[in-house]
Amino acid sequence: MIDSRTARWALGAAMAAGLAFIYLPLAVVLVNSFNASPTFGWPPTSLTTRWWSAAVDNAGVREATWTSIQVAAAATAIALVLGTLASMAVARYEFFGRDVVSLLLVLPIALPGIVTGIALNSLFTSFLGGLTLMTLIIGHATFCIVVVFNNATARLRRLSGSVEEASMDLGATRATTWRLVTFPALRGSLFAGGLLAFGLSFDEIIVTTFTAGPGIQTLPLWIFQNLFRPNQAPVVNVVAAVLVVVSVVPVYLANRLTGEQSLAGGRM
Repeated sequence: MIDSRTARWALGAAMAAGLAFIYLPLAVVLVNSFNASPTFGWPPTSLTTRWWSAAVDNAGVREATWTSIQVAAAATAIALVLGTLASMAVARYEFFGRDVVSLLLVLPIALPGIVTGIALNSLFTSFLGGLTLMTLIIGHATFCIVVVFNNATARLRRLSGSVEEASMDLGATRATTWRLVTFPALRGSLFAGGLLAFGLSFDEIIVTTFTAGPGIQTLPLWIFQNLFRPNQAPVVNVVAAVLVVVSVVPVYLANRLTGEQSLAGGRM
């Protein structure tokens, strides 16, 4: 039998190796964004913030950032509305094909992004007259809905339906019950789902490539298109570092909120 201390050390080492494999490249990008050498000699001999100033002054970066924020915010808003409605239908009502509907709702995030992108591109170009900013938002909303739906459904399944029934038995309408009972219980899960959806949309590139209209450039697209231009390499590192931070913060906050919701649900 393996000694418990040996097993703990082995598992700890495996975990450390896995985390290093995932996060060391991100750390290199962050450090290189301050690397004074334009050729990114390693290790850095000196640090500077001039690449950050150059990124702020870069019109292409500013425009791409604003486009990414617009698309992520719009896709998140659509996902919050449709994902919440879908979760209420699946978690609170029995109907024929409910399991199939649930599967179809989560399928977009399970499919390879390139498959989703090609399918949406064919739809938009064949039936909607071409690619625009709206087609990009719709493309992002398809996978953002999944995140909100999963969060809301998980919370609704922990929340007893008897609370809502008691509210309506006391004379409250469905709208009043939703506003005063259901929504307050769902609020944290919806906020967490919205954060995850925003982060997922902000750094998405595969579906974006197939659904963005001419001249529309998000931040990940700007990075990809300037990655191999030597004069833009320092700025690309800065933008990539910002993208890492913008992606990590919503995920961290959503994880904290989800954990707090789980603890609160366990006390109910």
